[in-house]
Amino acid sequence: MSYGASAYARVSQTVLTPREAEAAVLIKAAARLQAIQDNWPQPLPAVNEALGFNQKVWTILATAATEPDAPLPEELKTSMAHLGAFVLTRTLDAMVEPDRDKLTALISINRELATGLRGNP
Repeated sequence: MSYGASAYARVSQTVLTPREAEAAVLIKAAARLQAIQDNWPQPLPAVNEALGFNQKVWTILATAATEPDAPLPEELKTSMAHLGAFVLTRTLDAMVEPDRDKLTALISINRELATGLRGNP
């Protein structure tokens, strides 16, 4: 097999669906927050980097889910808007007044939503 065909074969096996990609990013954000929480106290730049990543993830997720043309039921769009507002508020609060306990809800939400996106019970 040529190098190009071999590279294509590897990439084609790792292509994620949009739901899988969203789940993977949520798990990555949860893992970063978990590492900060597990090794508390952490330097403020490390805390803010992990929280900033979570903020970016949720800004994108909440915006995409609540777009008028998003293929979701209105009830789910509303729920995502509320959840996104909570996560972004909690993230900002943790940036302003860092506390390891503030990360627990963020980690849990990210993991639970990732589980749902993957279709796992």
